[in-house]
Amino acid sequence: MNRTHRQISLSAVAVAVCLASACTTYVQAPPQRVLVQAPAPAVVVPAGTVSVVIDPPIDQPPPIVIAYAPPPMLVEVPPPMPYFGAVWVGGYWTWQGDWVWAHARWLPPPFPGYGWVQPYYENRGGSVVFITGHWAAPGVLFVPPAIGLSIAMANVRVGITLGAAPIGPYGVFVPAPPGSRLGLIVPAPIGTPPAVVTSAPPIVNVGMVVRRNTTNITNVTNINNVTNVNNVTIVAPPGSTASGQAYSGTVPAQAHLAAALPPVVRAAAPAPRSMVAQPAYVHGADGSRPAAAAAQAPPTPAPGTAAAPAANPPTPRPAMAGVSTVPSSMSQPLATPATAAPVAGATAAVSRPAQVAPPPAAAPMTPPTPTTARALAMPQAATAQAPAPATAAASMPARNAQAAAAQAARAAQRAQRAQEPAAANAQREAAKAAPHQTAVKATHEREKEGERRQREPER
Repeated sequence: MNRTHRQISLSAVAVAVCLASACTTYVQAPPQRVLVQAPAPAVVVPAGTVSVVIDPPIDQPPPIVIAYAPPPMLVEVPPPMPYFGAVWVGGYWTWQGDWVWAHARWLPPPFPGYGWVQPYYENRGGSVVFITGHWAAPGVLFVPPAIGLSIAMANVRVGITLGAAPIGPYGVFVPAPPGSRLGLIVPAPIGTPPAVVTSAPPIVNVGMVVRRNTTNITNVTNINNVTNVNNVTIVAPPGSTASGQAYSGTVPAQAHLAAALPPVVRAAAPAPRSMVAQPAYVHGADGSRPAAAAAQAPPTPAPGTAAAPAANPPTPRPAMAGVSTVPSSMSQPLATPATAAPVAGATAAVSRPAQVAPPPAAAPMTPPTPTTARALAMPQAATAQAPAPATAAASMPARNAQAAAAQAARAAQRAQRAQEPAAANAQREAAKAAPHQTAVKATHEREKEGERRQREPER
């Protein structure tokens, strides 16, 4: 009996010891996964970015040459379409003496059937050939500037610092995605809306390309109208993006649909200072200087004195391949010194040469020495050089008059086009009425013939 109690006690102790030591089971909790979100790329918006409301031209304006590339794109999300037929206009970089942001908005076409033509950017010889966005009449196709065409150099407002030259291959392009390195460009087909790169990642090197999906083209005869293309493809190698990863994405080819996509870098466009629409840039209509001379302007010589040579003359920009640039100062023929208006306050210095002491009456006439000839020629040189400021000032009204005449001609063309539908309707109505008039005339002739035959038996 005691042995049995002893065994039960030992079994109870063994169970207790087993439970207290070796028989205990430990369960380890699973590791927790902590998600760390990478910081968003820094927004790179040029200091002093200006947003303006532009009144788009009715016809294709002449191209201009700009010495530096447009900044990266900005983000401007379109609101819902307010009415049927509205066109999303703007949302790109345009020229107003500097690259300014054209505020995007919904606009109706100026005339029935008119279509919107996207802005044109081309890297030609290290400079940008630019044509702003504009309206086009039905059936009028966009004409790219021909190679070798003489294109005027755009004027730069006083106090503007020139930016970086375009970095990328020659040809048509759109500005880089938001947050990209300044100066980079993205090659794209003609007519591509710049807003297609708004949702693309920022780039720090060349390599990103916009390709048109030819399988979605419905009208291959009009390659300049991107509304015939449903979408485009944007590709970039790993070395060109800021993240170091390759990119390939499909984006709608319509500007309002592409601008509505979520961007990688939210570089929001600033609100315009005024909602009053400004006219598009017209070369020579303002008093700004050509881009080639905006970096360093020579000092204006004093009235009646010859201009002194500069100690460090600026290095001229190399000529661009296939482009003949015409600065604004050469857009009008300059007047010769004989016909130029004299400078106010310097009439005496220009009209009267330096007084030279006459030779004695008794002294024989001797031929002048080279030194004397140079001294006598100096007043003439000063007289020829002094009217230069007046000549430049006189050419400014001529350029303004030329710009006003061009605007008046475009207004006359718009009025003529507005009258064309009425004239066409009148011609159609006349064509419809012609058969009726012919039938009426034939009826009258038959009636007269019947009356004539009735009179013949009486005779």
